[in-house]
Amino acid sequence: MKELKLIAIILFIILYAPVQAAEKDFVNYVNTLQGTNSRFELTRGNTYPTLAMPWGMNFWTPQTGVNRDGWIYQYFKDSIRGFRQTHQCSSWTNDYAAFSLMPVSGKLVVDQYQRALRFDHKNEIAKPHYYKVTFDNNLTTEMSPTERGVYFRFSFPQEKDAYVVVDGNSGGSMVRIYPEEQKIVGYCKNANHSVPQGFTNYFVVKFNKPFKAYGTWKNDKGDISKDSKEAFGDYVGSYIQFSPDEQVEAKVISSFISIEQAELSFKKELAGLNTLEDAKSKAQDAWNKQLGKIEVEGGTPEEKATFYSCFFRSMLFPRKFYEYDANNNPIYYSPYDGKLHEGYMYTDNGFWDTFRAQFPLNIFLHPEMHGRYVKSLVDAYDQSGWLPSWSFPGHSCGMVGNHAASLLADAYVKGVRTFDADKALEAMYHEATNKGTIGPSNGRDGWQDYFKLGYVPYPGYAESVAKTLEFCYDDFCAMQVARLSGNSHYEDIFKRQIYNYKNVYDPGTRFMRGKQKDGKWVPNFDPSEWGGPYTEGCAWHYHWSVFHDIQGLINLMGGDHNFVSKLDSVFSVPNTFKVGTYGRVIHEMAEMEMINIGQYAHGNQPIQHMIYLYNYAGSPWKTQYWAREVMQKLYNSTPDGYPGDEDQGQTSSWYVISALGLYSVCPGTDQYVVSSPVFPKMTVHLENGKTLTIVSDGNSLKNRYIQSASLNGEKFTRTWLTYKELMNGGTIQYKMGNKPNKSWGTSIKDRPYSVSVNLK
Repeated sequence: MKELKLIAIILFIILYAPVQAAEKDFVNYVNTLQGTNSRFELTRGNTYPTLAMPWGMNFWTPQTGVNRDGWIYQYFKDSIRGFRQTHQCSSWTNDYAAFSLMPVSGKLVVDQYQRALRFDHKNEIAKPHYYKVTFDNNLTTEMSPTERGVYFRFSFPQEKDAYVVVDGNSGGSMVRIYPEEQKIVGYCKNANHSVPQGFTNYFVVKFNKPFKAYGTWKNDKGDISKDSKEAFGDYVGSYIQFSPDEQVEAKVISSFISIEQAELSFKKELAGLNTLEDAKSKAQDAWNKQLGKIEVEGGTPEEKATFYSCFFRSMLFPRKFYEYDANNNPIYYSPYDGKLHEGYMYTDNGFWDTFRAQFPLNIFLHPEMHGRYVKSLVDAYDQSGWLPSWSFPGHSCGMVGNHAASLLADAYVKGVRTFDADKALEAMYHEATNKGTIGPSNGRDGWQDYFKLGYVPYPGYAESVAKTLEFCYDDFCAMQVARLSGNSHYEDIFKRQIYNYKNVYDPGTRFMRGKQKDGKWVPNFDPSEWGGPYTEGCAWHYHWSVFHDIQGLINLMGGDHNFVSKLDSVFSVPNTFKVGTYGRVIHEMAEMEMINIGQYAHGNQPIQHMIYLYNYAGSPWKTQYWAREVMQKLYNSTPDGYPGDEDQGQTSSWYVISALGLYSVCPGTDQYVVSSPVFPKMTVHLENGKTLTIVSDGNSLKNRYIQSASLNGEKFTRTWLTYKELMNGGTIQYKMGNKPNKSWGTSIKDRPYSVSVNLK
């Protein structure tokens, strides 16, 4: 009997252990092709199959589009012309420091048009740690990432000449071949207006096989110079020939400092990797460590795939922009002043998009990284005289608002105080009282009128309603830092503007409207007309952008009933629009029309928090309904996975934090608003070593309504939890049902933060 029991135990371990291991291999759920079926006219994510380490300095991707075109990879295309180092946040921003490698079989062709090879998606594997494609000609490319590099393996068909082409891209490039070392070094300078003069990315490529022949080439036509070892110019590249039927490996890395620094990073990251499988395993472990911070139980396979695919994309931006010196100290080339500095730098993020969900998720799951990041914002101010608003990699300053204030306040309120508060306040005041020339979010357009009139007038300034509302929120955030740090001077300055949103509210139409400098409303108002005083939206979308004082907005509208009715109307009115000052249908309009939920344009950021506002008006069950409805209907793990642009992690983070049953309506406070979790059980492994378990008994898509709730055994009815409560770990337990409990979370004391109520 004992022997039988022993045999049974051994069999259980043999059979069950691999299942457990597979369940912990979170990368298997991720599809990096999610959101890649996008076009200029309508995007389903505007992503590419990113191969990278978490927040890696350099990403890699297959490239279906042409060089210097923002559409790197589009799922509906059937050929690849290169495997490219990329830093692209979005097709709309394009790329910088991009160069590529491409294997060629048979006749040597180097230009990006002739070397393109056809493929089928059934012969493609796209994971965070590993990408593989076999082309129609049987040539196979595989790659796995390191933080600043990539490990390639090219398997060439038999009896055909084998080449690897290096494409330095236009905008300034250099290549130099060292045949005896089986190495190529070079640089590329392609970038945008945000970088300092002299901006350069230096790369090193080392192969595992001897060169049979080599040469360089130049320009878009690919004029070849055989046996040439070096080329400089606007657009140059190189090629290496190998013996037929070879399996060639290439290790590639780059630096923003120098070729010597790239060689040093090569020794740290790639020299010790003997096979592609070594790189693959290391990257897999890195991703599983991060993805494993949230373990989900229950739910469908598709829900898990959607969750972890979104979770993956929430951890790509902002990217690390630092390297390590010989003593393993972090150093970086600053994209702001062009100098070498000690410490950590991050970049590539547009705060107009990401302050809403990505950074409240980051400070919850990755507080150490987030602390380094917010400090780097103040460092950027020291180096350039401005806080970042849209960094790519320097100040590109797209969109509107000064939302570095949101990140700084959110960190400070939640106890992540890695920066000097007085310096941050100095920087925020400078943003609020100046207008730079780099872009619309470089300082404040119309700041003098905003202070004197209490609003930004239209048509004197484009996007004036959006600017008024977002400046008002940013002033609240700056006030929070001043108040908590004891700086009464700046507290008084910023506090004066925190109710300016009232000056663009029209009680006659119950919308936020454009107002002329003389105080009159802009005539011919239509709430479905885009542009003009609004940014990538209309009055239906911007009405709700009073993040810090929802109760104040409720009061303006005449109470809870009117407020809730207006929220309901967003979903029920026709999904029609007028193009307004855009003069054409932009993709955000097409996406709102596509999802067909009235004026709820979830594919863009201004309205993404709106469904959580029912909690502020005594109807939290409607938040629970719509949170689940949006996650179920508008997200999936396929190439059509998003209802619009993914936007550097924002839309993915919205899904991840919403799936936890949480959302930060007002970053800059310590509250996360409660909604309906997706999974019956979710375990969050916090960075401080504690564990937060979210249990939703009876949870399903049908049973989406909270019947009761408790935190560590104590019942609660408030519709929010604090950052401290979450970070202390423990158990949040919900009892779920298929009908709303209209007595849970409905009292005044259950409502989340509003400054007009809670500011003492």
